[in-house]
Parts: sequence; C-alpha cells; structure tokens
Amino acid sequence: MSKRVFVKFVSEPKNDPIKTIVGLACAAQAINDGHEVSVFFAAAGTRVLEPAYIDELDKELGAEVPMVRNFMELMISSATLYCSFASVKAVLGHSEGDGALIVPDDGIAWSGPPGVIALATAAEVQLTY
Repeated sequence: MSKRVFVKFVSEPKNDPIKTIVGLACAAQAINDGHEVSVFFAAAGTRVLEPAYIDELDKELGAEVPMVRNFMELMISSATLYCSFASVKAVLGHSEGDGALIVPDDGIAWSGPPGVIALATAAEVQLTY
C-alpha cells in the first residue's frame, strides 16, 4: 500500500555526509517502492541542491557508479520537490532563477514554513536529515 512520505533535509550535510547520503538513499527507495514522496530542502540542507556538493558526496561514498547523483536524478524526476528560497540565498548565495541548483527552476516549488507544515500534516511517514 502506497504511503505519503515527507523527507526533510535541514541539517548541515558537511557535518555528517554519510547521514545525508542515507537520507537521499531512503528518499530514492521510497520512490522505488511506489510511495508518493515529497522532499523539502531548507536551512543548510539546501547545500544538497548544489551540483558540486553532490559530486563531493559521490567521492565520499567512493562507489564506481555515481550513486548520490543517481538518487538526486530519481528524486528530480519522480518526487515533488520543495525548497526554501531564503535558505538557498543564505546558505548558497543563489537566487531563484539563477539556474545554479541541480534541480531545474521549474522542477521545484519555492516555499517556507507554511509549506513544511502543510506537507508534514499531510504525510503518513516523515524522515528528517
């Protein structure tokens, strides 16, 4: 039976890169299992949207296949993605429309606390990284 799964990335991924990789892997697994997945990137968790950081995580993992990039590509194509505009600006220094994120501008919904609360209250399962 399919569930509504809400995954939040809010922690500084540089403090625990493996935890971030696990979060991405869990989001990808939920998609592969047929669940309806919503992913919200806020605060320092927006660093995961930076293409160069995804490359760093793949190097950290050390796999021959770029697993982290594959997780992100699956989420971009199959999950509903949300992001805090203010967090992207504060953490990464990018503005909406810069085209600097791994997600195309039209592939992400810009939101803030109201979006997080709406997703959290609608979800059957929540995972936070």
